[in-house]
Amino acid sequence: MTIHRRKTVQIHVGDVAVGGAAPIAVQSMTNTPTQDIAATVDQIHRLEAAGCDIIRVAVPDEEAVGAIPRIKEHITIPLIADIHFDYRLAIGSVKAGADGLRINPGNIGGSRKIKSVVDCAADYGIPIRIGVNAGSLEKDLIRAHGGVTAAAMVDSALRHIDMLRSLDFHEIKVSLKASAVDRTVTAYQGLSEKSDLPLHVGVTEAGGLYSGIVKSAIGIGMLLSQGIGDTLRVSLTRDPVEEVRVGYEILRALGIRQRGPEIISCPTCGRCNIPLFDIAERVERELMTSTAPLKIAIMGCVVNGPGEAKEADIGIAGGNGIGILFRKGEVVRKFPQEELADVLLKEVADFTTDARSKKGSSPD
Repeated sequence: MTIHRRKTVQIHVGDVAVGGAAPIAVQSMTNTPTQDIAATVDQIHRLEAAGCDIIRVAVPDEEAVGAIPRIKEHITIPLIADIHFDYRLAIGSVKAGADGLRINPGNIGGSRKIKSVVDCAADYGIPIRIGVNAGSLEKDLIRAHGGVTAAAMVDSALRHIDMLRSLDFHEIKVSLKASAVDRTVTAYQGLSEKSDLPLHVGVTEAGGLYSGIVKSAIGIGMLLSQGIGDTLRVSLTRDPVEEVRVGYEILRALGIRQRGPEIISCPTCGRCNIPLFDIAERVERELMTSTAPLKIAIMGCVVNGPGEAKEADIGIAGGNGIGILFRKGEVVRKFPQEELADVLLKEVADFTTDARSKKGSSPD
């Protein structure tokens, strides 16, 4: 599949470029109380290890504002402050060191308050994401469009874009999220035809693990396949590390961005007599933060496994008490099948160590 990215202007969130030809950034949002600095930093560290490019934190009060500089002391990725209703929290977050703001101008207040926020962001050189959400659409647009429609969401976004540009502010990205996949996709398609601003894509309130992954994969995947989207967030009612993991899998499936091992495994059948589910789950969990560029196969049948997964760089299969390790379909080692996961994980660790050694010894 050849995907042609929609041409957008480029902005920067901290040191992360967004839009233009920059890689599509994977974002997430903490679900710890921002005021709990230790818990928030710990969660961001896990997100960083999983590959999160940009993190957003909720700023509901002044205590959360005060936590921002202390959190930033301990993290390496840009931090966006998520603001609702109180424009003073937005200004305070900027002054506290936030790398960006996410606001809905419609609930920040009147034009004077919005101007205060925009002027402060301009003074500190940080971008603003206009976050249009189907659940908080302006009442006049709902009346004009006969309900909460994709077209109403586009009009809301254009209204806010014009508002910020009238204040001579141009470091803008936009999101238009709904919990319905079709409405979300249609809204992004509509805005992409009318604006060249970078877009942050996602399906909001997507749900738990299964519904959230399905809705996000379809919605985000459809948009990315059409070249729409410069950053993304997968919204799950789960540990946010899972959001990052799913985001990278969507990008990998479309051939847009690769990070870490690609794991393929068989769905099992009556020939499988090893605990393949447990092995695959352990390997996926322990390799979540690995950056090794490998295709890894976890197969349930010694007879067919290596042949069916011959494109894998490294693979394991087992049965009848025997485990095998294979590379590119060729068996290189046999061992007791209870060692399957251990052998595979060691093989990946050895590859990573060798790759780092070669990189370190290469000439400048």
